[in-house]
This record gives sequence, structure tokens and C-alpha cells, in this order.
Amino acid sequence: MSVSEDRGATAPSTAAGRPASGRPASGVTAAGVTASGGPGTVRRTTFGVVGGGIIGLAVARELALRHPGAEVVVVEKEPRLAAHQTGHNSGVIHAGLYYQPGSLKATLCTRGGALLREFSQQHGIDFQELGKLVVATNDAELEQLAVIEDRARRNRVPDLVRLDRAGMAEIEPHISGIAALHSPHTAVIDYRAVCEALAADLAARGGRVLLSSPVTAIRDEGDRVAVTAGGQTLRVDRLVACGGLSSDALAAMVDDPGDVRIIPFRGEYYHLRAGLRDRVRGLVYPVPDPRYPFLGVHLTRDLTGGVHVGPNAVLALALEGYRWRDVNPRDLAQVLTWPGMRRLAHEHWRNGLAEMVGSLSRRRFAAAVRRYLPEVRAGDLTRAPAGVRAQAVRRTGELVDDFVIRTSGRVTVVRNAPSPAATSSLAIAEHIVGQLAVIGGARP
Repeated sequence: MSVSEDRGATAPSTAAGRPASGRPASGVTAAGVTASGGPGTVRRTTFGVVGGGIIGLAVARELALRHPGAEVVVVEKEPRLAAHQTGHNSGVIHAGLYYQPGSLKATLCTRGGALLREFSQQHGIDFQELGKLVVATNDAELEQLAVIEDRARRNRVPDLVRLDRAGMAEIEPHISGIAALHSPHTAVIDYRAVCEALAADLAARGGRVLLSSPVTAIRDEGDRVAVTAGGQTLRVDRLVACGGLSSDALAAMVDDPGDVRIIPFRGEYYHLRAGLRDRVRGLVYPVPDPRYPFLGVHLTRDLTGGVHVGPNAVLALALEGYRWRDVNPRDLAQVLTWPGMRRLAHEHWRNGLAEMVGSLSRRRFAAAVRRYLPEVRAGDLTRAPAGVRAQAVRRTGELVDDFVIRTSGRVTVVRNAPSPAATSSLAIAEHIVGQLAVIGGARP
């Protein structure tokens, strides 16, 4: 890979080419990670990957596995890996209950879950199959529960069971509902630990990760792609951009049709007080609203025995708006001027308002949980770190309900990868790398 200094590039950022806000990022460091992507001489490479979350690292590792003679370089704008979506989620290995059969989500979640378990066992990463209940609390939810059951069976979710009240009581005796689906193999894991192992695998195969290297330009040079990031220009044969919340900025640098835009939805969490943790043995989810690609406020027991509650889904006021006071006027303007956002707001303003009220009221948040765990009161909840979900919205106002991965020339861009992307990450990597044409002499 040839490298040249670009003095217009910036230091750590919160989106492609933007300075950091100073908010502490949650993330990991790992073997083979370079603290800065500053000017210097780097070996010639074949593949570049933008993004140091779980998707980018999985893609980079898969490239290194399939092309052992090539160099793979990851550029990450933050000073650490897994700083955003990967480091701020529920930590669930999904079984694939909800997704439209035949969709990328359905196919890659099933495959990805199996690959993730295998990878974790090989690398000594702890995961626990605690099982999951999807609980209907009234007759109106039974129809949607049946839809989920049908999808789950068509997706071949293993050992799925439909339960009545008595069956629910055997698995989660403190949970209230009239019927439920039980997925015994739904598991929990620490995705930051997975990222550490992916980065270590990449380093062992000669790959590199350049931190604090925000991408400021991507240029097609015919036989190569030039990527300006963190004070240097990398010239690669193929580029895969896995930018998450920065997906729009990266897509704008290449030949993207611009028919979707990332809308940031903040997902807020609470910790359940220690005295109530024994009321939850595994994972408990409500029946989700079929109009939205969100799973509702749920209970998740983690690897340490703690239980967290959430997330909701409230519009964030910045791409990386983890708190109400995190406001970025440019990000907000991009969201509010998008025709799809205006249509979405017009059609679903009542639900959006309810989410905002719930965000500001711990009492309302507790009420959502009390539908299926009646003992919970507002005083039983304490604030936990929030996450921000990158959700693509079409011009029509439709929330995109599948993974969207596009290739134009030598550049592949992941345009939509919400949940279950972490579960699916290794399978997404297989899918992307399998579709790449052989360019520049790299071996398939």
C-alpha cells in the first residue's frame, strides 16, 4: 500500500472527518492496533476496511483468512475499537425469531450465531445460553406472537416452544403474561471481547488497525481506491466501508444513489436493582410493534448476573447523541431535512412523542416493564449507559427492515446494519467477502 501525507486530515472524530466532542467513548484496545494513523511508510496492501466495530473487524479478518498473501488495513476514526454501536448494545446472540424468511437478516443471523459460538469457543470468550421468552400480555398481542412463531419456525430456530401460563411459570416464575415463545438457545456475550479477539486474529495474519484515523476522502483512481484517513492516503485494490453511524458521510464519497439516510435512534437502558435480579433468569422480551424494526423494552440478564432494562427508541439529536444534551446542529439538520424523516414523523408522531416522554420519565419506563414484571417500580431502576442505533430510512419514510450492502466499482458500503448485525457479524463478513471480485491478483 502506498502512503502519502494529507495535511487536511483531522484527529479523532465523532463522524467521518469531524472533531471529537470529548465524550468518553466505550471501546477496546487489542494486539496489533496502532495508536495513530500518522504519516509514514506502510507495506503495500490489497484490502482496506473502514470501521473498527464488529462488522469492520469481522470483514477484515475474513479477508485475511481468504487472502493469506495480502495485507489488510482497518482505519477507525476513534482512539479505540468498538466505540459506538458494538460497545453499546444488549450483548445478545439472537436466534433469528423475528426476521422475514429469506431476508439477509434471517439468513445471516442463523449462520452468524453458529459462527459466533464456534469463534468464541476457539478463543475462550464466555457466552451463556440463558434462553429468551417473548411474552404476550393480552389477547391483542396473540396474533403478532403467532406471526413471530411462524417466522421463527420457517427460519428453523432450534427447539422453539410455545408456552401457556403454566409453561411460562416453569421458566420465568415471576413473569406475567398469557402466552409466550421460548427460545432456549438465545445467549448473551460481551461483543467488545469478540472485537479484541478479531483484532488479534487480524494482527496474527499481518493485518493492521489504524486508530484515530477519520476518513475525509475516498477517490476512485481507476486501478485503485485512494482513501484519505488520519493524515495519510492509502491506496487499496478494494475497500469495504462499515461506518455504522457515519455510513451517510462515507456513502457520499462514493457512487451511492442516496435513497436512504441514517437516522440515529438513541436506546436508553436502566439497571434493575440487585434485590430484584433473581426475578429474571434469562431474557424477557415483549411482543414488538410490527410497524417498527425495534424489539421493545426488554429484560436482559448479563454475564455478571446483573439485569439491564431497555432499550427504548428515541430520536437522537446528534449521530452520536448518547444524552439529551448531545446536540449537533449539522446532524440534526441532515435528519430533519430528509423527506423520509418528515414522512415518518407525520405518520408516527404519537409514538415518537410517547418515546420522548418515556425517555424523560423513569416512571413511564418502569410502567413498560411492569406489563410483564409486575413487581418493578421506578425506584428499582438506575440509569445505565445508552446506545445509538443507526437506522436507515427511505425517502418514502419507510424504516429499512433488512441489511443493505452495496458495491460500486471497487468500493462496498454497508448502508444498513442494525440488530441483529452483531450476532450476524461473521456471516455478514462471509457474505461481503464472498461477493468481492478478484482484483489486483488477490487469491480467492
